[in-house]
Amino acid sequence: MDRRNIVKATALAGFGLLAAGRAQAEAARASKVVYHLPDAEKVPFALGNLRNHIAGTGGPGAVRFAVVVHGPALRVFRLEGANLAVEQDIRDSIRDGVAFYACANTMAALKLTLADLMPGFAVAEKGGVVLLADLQAQGWAYLRP
Repeated sequence: MDRRNIVKATALAGFGLLAAGRAQAEAARASKVVYHLPDAEKVPFALGNLRNHIAGTGGPGAVRFAVVVHGPALRVFRLEGANLAVEQDIRDSIRDGVAFYACANTMAALKLTLADLMPGFAVAEKGGVVLLADLQAQGWAYLRP
């Protein structure tokens, strides 16, 4: 075999491995994803990521999603003085099956109840970080935008 044929054969083999690796990466998709959201300034960005993530995985129901909110970010989800774009994103996400959790510790520190938050939140009774760790232990992929 001459040098050109060796180079061609090597290149073709490399492309085959690349294609196989790409197919395998596409097949290996997380079935459960939890977003960690403690930063108020990142709320619109994270909700946009979530919306794109849902669309990129085939739409609602293809992957289970949860969002755990604590710290300063929880203030953004208050009904009083709500940002209409955030409120619409929450409604759309809940309609798409996303579960939203508010940290009980943050709620106590801010003197908030579920009635003070946008509809659709559940309480992370043991705290947001505990819920995040528990979900990861159950195989949920963790994202912090």
